[in-house]
Amino acid sequence: MKISKILTGLLLMSVMVACAGKRHIEPPKAVLSSDTPTVQKLYAQYNSWRGVKYRVGGMSKQGVDCSGFVQLTYKQQFNKKLPRTTELLSTAGKPIKIKNLRPGDLVFFKTGWSQRHVGIYVGKGEFMHASSSRGVRISNLTNPYWTDAYWMSRRP
Repeated sequence: MKISKILTGLLLMSVMVACAGKRHIEPPKAVLSSDTPTVQKLYAQYNSWRGVKYRVGGMSKQGVDCSGFVQLTYKQQFNKKLPRTTELLSTAGKPIKIKNLRPGDLVFFKTGWSQRHVGIYVGKGEFMHASSSRGVRISNLTNPYWTDAYWMSRRP
């Protein structure tokens, strides 16, 4: 009896360890015909860049950082030039309260003592960004990590 419990426990642990190493793959985001042109452009960019690895200073599909992804998205989808760094982006446009976010607004986070992160709000509580650990992806502002790290929002 005791041996079967130990074996069952070991089996469960091995399954959990095996699953922990697998990368989560997000399903494609559906764009509805009722979505605004801005939302459609943001998802077009996301679908083209989804999964691209994070690289400090990167500006290509071989690797991109968060501010580079924002700058490229605005240039490619809206033909609008934005600053290159998160620091400069954090002064672009006008401040927006989180409750007033619209698709295309920039969301900023303090992810470390002196580290800052930026993403683009896409609606329904979600933002797209180049995550240092998971590459270009969509995350939810209600995730406790992002809620705790939230700093400010701006409308370019």
